[in-house]
Amino acid sequence: MIAVLDRLWRGFGTALSFTAFGVGGALLGLFAAPLLWLLVRDPQRRQQAARRLIQYSFRAFIGLMKFLGVADYRIDGLEKLQRPGLLVLANHPSLIDVIYLVAYTAEADCIVNGALARNPFTRGPIHMAGYITNSEPDAVLAAAQRSLAQGKSLILFPEGTRTSPRRAIKFRRGGANIALRTHTAITPVLISCTPTTLTKGEPWYHIPPSRIQMRLRVLDDVAVNRDETQPAGQQARHLTQWLSDYFNKELEQFSHERNPRFVAGTEADDYRNA
Repeated sequence: MIAVLDRLWRGFGTALSFTAFGVGGALLGLFAAPLLWLLVRDPQRRQQAARRLIQYSFRAFIGLMKFLGVADYRIDGLEKLQRPGLLVLANHPSLIDVIYLVAYTAEADCIVNGALARNPFTRGPIHMAGYITNSEPDAVLAAAQRSLAQGKSLILFPEGTRTSPRRAIKFRRGGANIALRTHTAITPVLISCTPTTLTKGEPWYHIPPSRIQMRLRVLDDVAVNRDETQPAGQQARHLTQWLSDYFNKELEQFSHERNPRFVAGTEADDYRNA
């Protein structure tokens, strides 16, 4: 009986959380964006203010999910995300993992799916913050170069879609191309979602059997050295394959580690410098 009531409560909490997310996104587009246009005349300062507003909104959403018992979380190596000009590559097991990365990465920029830029609940914040969309692939590299040159941290999911459970990761070449063309080290982030939920094609109302535990681990930077004697396409292919193998190996070890206790004191220590 207790298990049934717990699942019903988490179902209610999930519905409330996603309603808040949708309403919040719409309000940001309808009210926050026009206010920023009126109050902040400098485009760069306006974009920075928009991104900071989105970051705090995501933190509030994460706090709401925790308060309602929907999802708990832990980030190991959080301090590494506070540095400027990072190229953050991560696996993508769940629809909500990007929220954690944007919420706790300093000066976060990201490459988002073009469909999200047309979604009525997400297009307002995306346009307001000036996030890069993949609708025009030829323009993505130039936009990524500008973002990194300005000291922004670029978040990218190289799979191009959410990770399929129990399948090996296979990256596309976008992340490798950006790293090679911009001479930027890669900051890998491992993400685990237990139990699996909000994977590709899974609707939000499929409530998992227990509370979601999101774990993120920020690894040490991976230096990228461009070999001018090799064609750029060949270098990108080799680096992409290496990254796929690297993530698969690290994720296998990560998934077999004993899950830490998700207690308030531990999280407060993790986020004290956020």
